[in-house]
Amino acid sequence: MAIGAYAAWMLAQEARSLLTRLARLEPFALIEPTVLAAALMPSAQSAIESQLVQGRRELRRMVAQFQWWLRREQADGASMATAAEAQRRFIFLRLKFNAALTQFDLFNEVITQRSEHKTGVWLAGLDIVAADALALPGDVYQAPPVICYLDRGPGAAIRRARTRLPGGGDNPVAIIRLPRERMIGSSIASSLVHEVGHQGAALLDLVASLRPVLQAMQHGGSGAVHVWQLWERWISEIVADFWSLARVGVAATLGLIGVVSLPRVFVFRLNVDDPHPVPWLRVRLSCAMGRALYPHPQWSRLEQLWLSYYPLAGLPLFQQRLLEQLQASMAALVGLLVQHRPPALRGASLAESMAVQARQPARLGHLFRSWNLAPGQMYEAAPTLVFAVLGQARASGSLSPEDESELLGRLLTHWALRSTLDTSELCADVVRHGRQAGGTVPPPASRLIIH
Repeated sequence: MAIGAYAAWMLAQEARSLLTRLARLEPFALIEPTVLAAALMPSAQSAIESQLVQGRRELRRMVAQFQWWLRREQADGASMATAAEAQRRFIFLRLKFNAALTQFDLFNEVITQRSEHKTGVWLAGLDIVAADALALPGDVYQAPPVICYLDRGPGAAIRRARTRLPGGGDNPVAIIRLPRERMIGSSIASSLVHEVGHQGAALLDLVASLRPVLQAMQHGGSGAVHVWQLWERWISEIVADFWSLARVGVAATLGLIGVVSLPRVFVFRLNVDDPHPVPWLRVRLSCAMGRALYPHPQWSRLEQLWLSYYPLAGLPLFQQRLLEQLQASMAALVGLLVQHRPPALRGASLAESMAVQARQPARLGHLFRSWNLAPGQMYEAAPTLVFAVLGQARASGSLSPEDESELLGRLLTHWALRSTLDTSELCADVVRHGRQAGGTVPPPASRLIIH
């Protein structure tokens, strides 16, 4: 049956109604009330707004095409188009509109938290920590903007940049979801930098460069084939744990213990579909990687503590045997990770690129003592180094949980405020030099120390 006048009118009305609702999706810069220090970095804000504008523009174009098609079919007396076909075309438009709303809500959930008192500024500070955790020396990759938000639950997650968004298009920023229960302590760095590690590993194609090595170990390495098959299955999460250790030291392992400290049945559960290693083994692997990167007695203490929490006794013999086999191959796996030199790093290892020598426990302890005498130096240090120092101080008992929380609140506020002032000064420089008909923009010089 051809499109009737009433059906055509109804669908035309629906299309116009959709356009009116689409027009109400305003840029976040116009609708989100946040203090300046809590705002997204300009690069992140611009990337998100551009992505959403592009999606809305494409949807308006598709609606206009539908309206033109509807008018043409109505005017053509010989048209064979049916009401069912017209309805099918409009439903497709509505699905695209819902996809645009999904993208809007995805970013809205992140940005809305920036209006929360204190929390918004702290999240902006965590953005700075994430950017520092992702940065590597040399032009090895172009790091995307990273934005953080809080959610319930003990674990963190990441929606990596340059992955597909619901409804199409590439995600312009990395979005990291952090557990609210960890605000604020140094263990927040463990969750944050682990997720950053997933983004960094993707940019370096690190997992793909490790898989052939692990597959070779299945055929010619020490240990049973099924053991190395499991390591290969878990390698993405293992690499992210390695990244976290290389950036924040023992804080990564302490934070991991906090995440996977669960009822015993979950700590020993092996799920072949889970990309995460068995929690009991994962903590031991973290200690083994930490021992290789930062030789120190603390790793044995932590490992023994973990074993006292979750002894193997009482497990079925087959499960004990598998865990023992995995543990026996752990040293070889750690050696592969420490010595691995992915092509993207042009001959350097990941540990060398992250300068783990500057994060040895003795040096971190020395920095903590120095910063006690001259606190201003701490505010000038790289954020991940600060978290490494404070995590080491917590592990050694030199820093109380209360002082740690108070100090980190000040540091996150400082990093957010400093970044805001630097950005404002940079913008002011651009305006001044533009008025002078072309000058170079000097680097930002403003620094604010908060004691």
